[in-house]
Amino acid sequence: MKKIILVILLASVVGITNAQIITPVKWTFAAKKITDKTYEIHITALVDDKWHIYSQIAGDGPIPTSFSFIANPLVALNGKVTEIGKLEKSYDENFKSELKYYEKQVDFVQKIKLKSSAFTVVKGTVTFMVCNDRQCLPPKDIPFSIKVGGK
Repeated sequence: MKKIILVILLASVVGITNAQIITPVKWTFAAKKITDKTYEIHITALVDDKWHIYSQIAGDGPIPTSFSFIANPLVALNGKVTEIGKLEKSYDENFKSELKYYEKQVDFVQKIKLKSSAFTVVKGTVTFMVCNDRQCLPPKDIPFSIKVGGK
């Protein structure tokens, strides 16, 4: 009996260690100085082949990409997050909607204005959903922290 339990336990451990964690999107975060107190925050998604990430205005069905910024008294957001990349559009039979998405890469850009030249950190979270032609992964939250300002 103990041998059977041991075999089952070992098989379970091997199965768990062989399970793949699918991460088809890699994120990079950077700040680009525009003027003395103006920066662009670049939140860039690198998407694996055959996968796509949804626009902020995705269409009906999938979770659109969204951003939340943690309030910082030294930072003022300037406008909305813009998208730089090749926007794809297609009708999706599963969602019964025209969907907007990006393949390969998209750069999300938020302009900010610093209220002083002091060093600070812009923090927040990007929420996104990624799909391929066979499956969609559950929405995921990725926190970010980007240094700006200072001398």
